[in-house]
Amino acid sequence: MKTYDNFFLPVEDMAQAKAFYGEVLGLKTKFEFPDSGMAAYRVGQEEPAIILKDRKKFPDAKPTIWFEVEDVRTVYRQLREKGLVFLSEPFRIRTGWAAEFEDPFGNRLGITDYLA
Repeated sequence: MKTYDNFFLPVEDMAQAKAFYGEVLGLKTKFEFPDSGMAAYRVGQEEPAIILKDRKKFPDAKPTIWFEVEDVRTVYRQLREKGLVFLSEPFRIRTGWAAEFEDPFGNRLGITDYLA
């Protein structure tokens, strides 16, 4: 694991969530993908963002932490060999590849790369 990548938070009401993170907390918008049901906010000068996921588009969303890795498909195979069960096969995202899993306590985690 190289570094934190992003922190995903599910929201029931995107307009209310955007008002809270943008106006109340004063976080700057990093990006918005309304058609995909996501909006991201910068925290200071850090590259990792808080990404809000609209439950209307992602009904099974849970708070999730993603870690950046060199190559998702390689790390996916390595972790599976150690017995880790993933929620899905690696999948394409706008910037590369990702895969998610849960720790033994039900916390959702993921890996991502920038091999677009």
